[in-house]
Amino acid sequence: MHILRIFGWSFAVTAVVVAGAGVIGGGQAAALVAILAVLEISLSFDNAVINATILGRMSAAWQRIFLTVGVLIAVFGMRLIFPIVVVALTAHLSPYDVFDLAVNHSDQYADKLHAAHPAIAAFGGIFLFMIFLDFMFDNERDVQWLRWLEEPLRKAGALDVIPVVLGLVALLVVGEWFSGGHTEQVFVAGVAGLATYLAVSGLGEFFESRGLGAEEDDGDEPATAGTGGASSTALATGKAAFFLFLYLEVLDASFSFDGVVGAFAISQNIFIIAAGLGIGAMYIRSLTVFLVRQGTLSEYVFLEHGAHYAIGALAVILAVSIENDVPEIVTGLIGVAFIGLALLTSIRHRRKNADQDGNSDESSAPEPVGASS
Repeated sequence: MHILRIFGWSFAVTAVVVAGAGVIGGGQAAALVAILAVLEISLSFDNAVINATILGRMSAAWQRIFLTVGVLIAVFGMRLIFPIVVVALTAHLSPYDVFDLAVNHSDQYADKLHAAHPAIAAFGGIFLFMIFLDFMFDNERDVQWLRWLEEPLRKAGALDVIPVVLGLVALLVVGEWFSGGHTEQVFVAGVAGLATYLAVSGLGEFFESRGLGAEEDDGDEPATAGTGGASSTALATGKAAFFLFLYLEVLDASFSFDGVVGAFAISQNIFIIAAGLGIGAMYIRSLTVFLVRQGTLSEYVFLEHGAHYAIGALAVILAVSIENDVPEIVTGLIGVAFIGLALLTSIRHRRKNADQDGNSDESSAPEPVGASS
């Protein structure tokens, strides 16, 4: 595994962008870009873990697209253009007027972006909550972290409609009692978030199943994960990979909302914000590919669980933030706590399995931790 092959562009862009910020805006601008990059990375590590579980289902070509085209979408689309579009829609202004505010009247732009926060939180919150629910009610998942909680939910997952019902109930509760006077805005954005999740994830699964089924019917062997991956699971290509790619981009948007809004506490210059958060987004993408190619999720089997619990917590935080200010440090620490606990229990589980395999048959190599039975 060559670290530079995966993180090389991230290192190079960091050096160029921070140096450029220093030349244009001085030492303070360079420092702000660096601080925002660190903030984005610290807040989005769970995003990388979730991304890795999805990217691991995609072919090597689509993984490269995720690292190239996906980075451009993340940096310019999600961190610069998308907030402008959101403000334009919620403030009933043209994108040009909003861009003019962002460049020439950054304080007014920050106020309007803050005013759009209920819609942002509702859209991103329901999208992330649906990811959490689908994971918890996945009745085909063999590996469990908190068995006392996950086993009953796994069994209940035999009824496919449960996550959608619970998502709608959660939206009704938030819109009715925790919307802070923005009920209509929360409901509209929440329904849009739910519809987006169902459309993108559903289409991805549909084309993935059709593509793999067609390969089997033709008698061809589907592409499989490399030796560094978790298994020999067939990899998605074509339309299936395209919709998984879209799913990853919407997921990235849901994670980035909170960071974009919170970044205005550090700087109100949209170019500094885009530069800092964009650097962070590149590292998250590089880390995602590293996790996939290193096979980390197959070795540390509870990391995926910890990331999904962190996502569930972030969805709740977004709902709470509609009416109350939630410090960024709280969001970051909760995510780090779940990932850290999951990593520690994964290491202990791996050592226990290795000891058991060694005692039972010293001559045979142990099976991968978390392999399906």
